[in-house]
Amino acid sequence: MSAVEARTYVLAIDLGTSGPKVALVSNRGEVVAKATGSVDLILHDGGGAEQDPHAWWSAIVEAVRQTVADSPSMEIAAVSVTTQWSGTVAVDAGGAPIGNAIIWMDSRGARYLKDLTAPGRVKIQGFDPRRARRWVTYTGGAPSGAGKDPIAHILYLRNERPDVYDAAATFLEPKDYINLRLTDRTVASYDSIALHWLTDNRDPDSVDYDDVLLSYAELDREQLPALCHATDVIGGLTASVAEELGLPTGTPVVAGTPDVHSAGIGAGTVRDYAAHLYIGTSSWLSCHVPYKKTDLVHSIASLPAAVPGRWLVANEQETAGKAIDWLAAILYPDRDIDGSVYEELNTVAASVPPGSGGVIFTPWLYGERTPVEDANLRAGFFNQSLDTGRGEMIRSGFEGVAYNTRWLLETVERFTKRRLDPIAMVGGGARSALWAQIHADVLRRTIIRREDPIWVNVRGAGMLGHAALGHVEWNEIDEMAPIAATHEPNPNNRHVYDGLYDAFRRIHKANRGIYRRLNG
Repeated sequence: MSAVEARTYVLAIDLGTSGPKVALVSNRGEVVAKATGSVDLILHDGGGAEQDPHAWWSAIVEAVRQTVADSPSMEIAAVSVTTQWSGTVAVDAGGAPIGNAIIWMDSRGARYLKDLTAPGRVKIQGFDPRRARRWVTYTGGAPSGAGKDPIAHILYLRNERPDVYDAAATFLEPKDYINLRLTDRTVASYDSIALHWLTDNRDPDSVDYDDVLLSYAELDREQLPALCHATDVIGGLTASVAEELGLPTGTPVVAGTPDVHSAGIGAGTVRDYAAHLYIGTSSWLSCHVPYKKTDLVHSIASLPAAVPGRWLVANEQETAGKAIDWLAAILYPDRDIDGSVYEELNTVAASVPPGSGGVIFTPWLYGERTPVEDANLRAGFFNQSLDTGRGEMIRSGFEGVAYNTRWLLETVERFTKRRLDPIAMVGGGARSALWAQIHADVLRRTIIRREDPIWVNVRGAGMLGHAALGHVEWNEIDEMAPIAATHEPNPNNRHVYDGLYDAFRRIHKANRGIYRRLNG
């Protein structure tokens, strides 16, 4: 350890869609004194997805107090937050939330994007070419047609909830709202603000709003937070919050980073082109790169990273672990969906040969973002017969997510012009050795499962905090990520999975028009 020999600790807070995880993270990468909480997801007709910011805060406070109580002898050097990305919290002039937060799953603002992206008569892939050029040149991307970016959330509020829009002093990402609660500072980091598509990201260490892009959205700078780097200390805990959490007043708060970025750090993939595959509610396959680049066709871009001087390849598969949750709820309607249910699913799936007897599952339960952007796609099972049993249906669920990941891998490798191998697998899905092996076989890549994979974002937020404080060097972090297991591709399964993956792609091509007619 080059900078600090003695152990120091950062209190890391990870607010996911299901609720918060809180832990102390040492400057040697150890995750200790863990606590969790839960938060309800509120779904509305028409693509609405919300959560209560007060419920976020209550669950965080409880988890932090438990963590602090379990570690009375450990001095906390700072607080560092990571959260779900691409959400919107409208706050008033006093910093109080106005109604529910709109989260990353919400697509209700899609209908209002046309006036933003294509006001002229000439259009290329749905965009005014002049605006598309400005967006790509400055931000690295453009507003998603699915309507799930914060800019679409804000347009939804302006058009359908003018009471909220007019009362709002500032629109914040979830991470930046939690930091506001901690410090009374209204600030966003260069990485968290990126999906608003309103900033000049050409220098990842000096990001600012672009007046022309703001004019496209008819927004003023005053409606959005001030900007800083993810590694900046934005302030200290206020006296009232410190008392509520059981921490010293003034404890430094690092700006922190969204979940995609913290996973890249916590997975031990800080160096360029070191890839991580996160499987949680959603999924992504990402790596750091030394350049800004955009693939509009496949909705992939490199955006400012939490790591100084770097960009992160940003993409998202809408439903991954959530597809298995959905399957579990159908198969076990009278049971709480807990660890024992997932163990049963794994056991049953492992009893079926690779390929699930030719059954193919498409995991598009909530549309898709990448490698195709299509809110109309839906999930389905294909090629069942009278011989198809429960085991084939379950295993095909695991395999279907892997097929979609292979599609994403091919797209990301064309983007980076690099073969990404090995790939670190993290998130809740990485607890399954079976699923890791399926991914190794389908992707034809070595899969490395990290220890404590559901705590990877907490670990990433903690290590970001240590790097910000000078307790660790960025180039030391990858070697501190412990390996639980390594899964090599089984060559005996290649022929089966190559054929089924080809069929998976053909299913999409043959049915996308049907999905559009049914759900458009």
